[in-house]
Amino acid sequence: MKSRTLVSIIIPTYNNAESIDKCLFSITNQTYKAIEIVVVDNNSSDNTKMIAKKYTNLVFNGGPERSAQRNLGAKKSKGNYLLFVDSDMALTEKVVEECMKKILSKKYICALVIPEKSIGIGYWAQCKALERSYYVGINWIEAARLFNRDIFFQLNGYDEKNTGTEDYDLPQRLIKLKGKDSVNRIEEYIVHNEGKLSLTKALSKKLYYGKGLDRYINTNTIAFKRQSNIFARYILFFSNPKKLLVNPLVSVGMIFMKTCEFIAGGLGYCLRRCL
Repeated sequence: MKSRTLVSIIIPTYNNAESIDKCLFSITNQTYKAIEIVVVDNNSSDNTKMIAKKYTNLVFNGGPERSAQRNLGAKKSKGNYLLFVDSDMALTEKVVEECMKKILSKKYICALVIPEKSIGIGYWAQCKALERSYYVGINWIEAARLFNRDIFFQLNGYDEKNTGTEDYDLPQRLIKLKGKDSVNRIEEYIVHNEGKLSLTKALSKKLYYGKGLDRYINTNTIAFKRQSNIFARYILFFSNPKKLLVNPLVSVGMIFMKTCEFIAGGLGYCLRRCL
């Protein structure tokens, strides 16, 4: 595809030296070439910044949370479209090309969902990969990552008071402003590297995010009710029983982990309410 319209790919980082090189290499390997890379680091103590500077001069400090980093990256960028990628992700080579074909095809499309596949080391990473495979094409779980620049700033970017659910909040606000057709999707994948995932790590993250749920609940009540319904997840998982039977041990672990994550998120929410 002939590259004309500039796309800014914005990556928030913090001590991601183990994964960021693969992330940035995957961006330079895109078939679409009109790309700038913007990295916003939250004062890493490892060599994350050093690695990032091999790929781009646009490396900045920002924080304290991911939403603030993304917004700073957007302000420092020049692209007509903004793609937000985490540093433990890698893009398949046609992601940006397919995004631009899709978003330029219809004027009413303002943002795009890019489906994710999970990889990682160990049993719990396998469980997470199986879980994520159920979410492809499920619009109340997937969230947009690429945005029209003007619309992004019209919405004031990511809510910096929202931590953990900011990925859902911004597209929900876009839909309220422009309608559900404003968010579309592509078929190319982002590969999310969970690393050596442990159950403790997964639950700690949900506990932390649960403490900031108030903001999302108050602004996205209807979406939250569906997303927080554990039975809706069970129905989704059991909608394809053949997939569960491929590896029953992993399937049981996936359901157990997801149940525990819901409990951890609820506990975090309750703890915050009690403070």
